[in-house]
Amino acid sequence: MNALTSPPAPPIDIWLLVFPQFLLLDATGPAQVFSTANDEARDAGLAPPYRIRILAAGGGAVRSSSGVSLLAEPLPRRSLAGATLIVSGGRVADLPSGDTPAGRSQLGWLARAGAAASRCCSVCTGSFVLARAGLLEGRRAVTHWADVAALRAEHPQLEILDDALHVRDGKFRTSAGISAGMDLALSLVEEDLGRERALDVAKRMVLFLKRPGGQRQFSAELLAQSRPLGVSAQLTAWLRPRLRQQVDTGQMAAACALSVRSLHRKLRQEAGLTPAELLARLRMETACILLEQRGMTVKRAAQQSGYGSEYNLRRAFTARLGVLPSEYQARFA
Repeated sequence: MNALTSPPAPPIDIWLLVFPQFLLLDATGPAQVFSTANDEARDAGLAPPYRIRILAAGGGAVRSSSGVSLLAEPLPRRSLAGATLIVSGGRVADLPSGDTPAGRSQLGWLARAGAAASRCCSVCTGSFVLARAGLLEGRRAVTHWADVAALRAEHPQLEILDDALHVRDGKFRTSAGISAGMDLALSLVEEDLGRERALDVAKRMVLFLKRPGGQRQFSAELLAQSRPLGVSAQLTAWLRPRLRQQVDTGQMAAACALSVRSLHRKLRQEAGLTPAELLARLRMETACILLEQRGMTVKRAAQQSGYGSEYNLRRAFTARLGVLPSEYQARFA
């Protein structure tokens, strides 16, 4: 049997796990990416590559935090071997935990299902659920920027990246706040169907045109804007023209007319950052903006953002975003 007459590959099962008060876009965003891949395939005369299901304990209508309900199937007893499991998020306090019998039952099912699935993923705070099920032990992960500290405190054995859109560690994938679940889903489509078909999906959904890099909605610039009269705004304004210089905490404190100790305390209170972390965030954001410009080289971006060398910029991007500067540039330039 040749390629022209061979039967199409069976569809890939996508299981989206939701809980009461889940974030609607955590489930419907990825679902739409896979559904659009099916639409693109049908338009090309091909068999739909995905079979999409919504799951929940007990099945039935599950109400999201927005008040919109999804109709879910009960948790399957059969193995999820060969399937992709995606866990949605919500308010951390509303997510399943080991504190209740129902939560322990759901986490037990997830531990078994996640271990059997070909790919096990989370969107936003769904990473808490994967971690509580014991599936992320010793792994790299990401979650919504506002919940990074809480995830680190609850699971100190995890390596949390605080500015990546999504992170892969073996068969486990975690993604950042809410709409980053669509970026994760697109990466899975690219893995399954190839870059060209993934780009077709992204173009139809206008995702590449609108998506920023990293969790930049939690940027140093927005931190400064949220406290226009605070020390974070004052220090950001002073640092921005000095990113290419070697600046120490003493100089930063003097620029704000504060002692080093007072600067640390006030910045922690306002932004949850140290002065060094604010400087690192500003340099990273500046590098991202530069790399998004047409004709910019990685070397020039490294120099103009204060990293000095391509090597330093690569190390920073790998640590904070989980990608190389050249990969970031290929996607967002």
